[in-house]
Amino acid sequence: PASDAGTLDALRFAGELDVERVWAIEDCRHVSGRLERGLVASGDRVIRVAPGLTETSRRSVREPGKSDPIDATAIARAALREGIDTLPVAFLDEQAHEIRVLNDYRDQLVNERVRLASRLRWHLVQIAPELEAQVRPQGLIGPQIRAKVARGLTRLPRSPQVRVARAILKRINEIYREEGELHTELTTLIKAHCPQLLAEHGCGTVTAAIIIGHTAGAKRFATDACFARHAGTAPIPAS
Repeated sequence: PASDAGTLDALRFAGELDVERVWAIEDCRHVSGRLERGLVASGDRVIRVAPGLTETSRRSVREPGKSDPIDATAIARAALREGIDTLPVAFLDEQAHEIRVLNDYRDQLVNERVRLASRLRWHLVQIAPELEAQVRPQGLIGPQIRAKVARGLTRLPRSPQVRVARAILKRINEIYREEGELHTELTTLIKAHCPQLLAEHGCGTVTAAIIIGHTAGAKRFATDACFARHAGTAPIPAS
């Protein structure tokens, strides 16, 4: 369950069990993140079970098909098989969560801007091909080219397509402005949360935000090798 009501139901259920309890949750945080944060905030211990660890447990289930009880049993068995103390422990890191939310939103804005830029170019090909030819393949990057396109559109005869093109360009400018504000906000948060990342060569605000947001609490790993294995960057024999 991803809702607050689902978290409360889980806590009521757990209240009837042993006081010493551990929650094992399949590590799909886009689905289980809210439940995980609610359980940790309540003071319970939560461990994360990688989806790949449940495959063996699922194959051994006698009952065919897929359901919540079957999934829950597979996750619990995987946690016991691997050892509760060996699995990553979930914990609250509000700053890291805030950085991730803002960076994810920024990423959505970038995707929207790219789509809008392609749509605008499609209109320009029809109403002002000579103007579209002056736009570089990278798109409408930079205020000068966007201002140039805006001036070109104002000189065209009024039509529904010109109106739509101007509206799209206006939205693109708004997104660029919002991107800049988010970048500044993220830089401030990262400097307060983990400034050493920005000191690394080649690690800018966006890269640091991704690292913090997706690997929050790396100190919970015993060694650098454990963290690399979790992140999927551990070297493996290739020959």
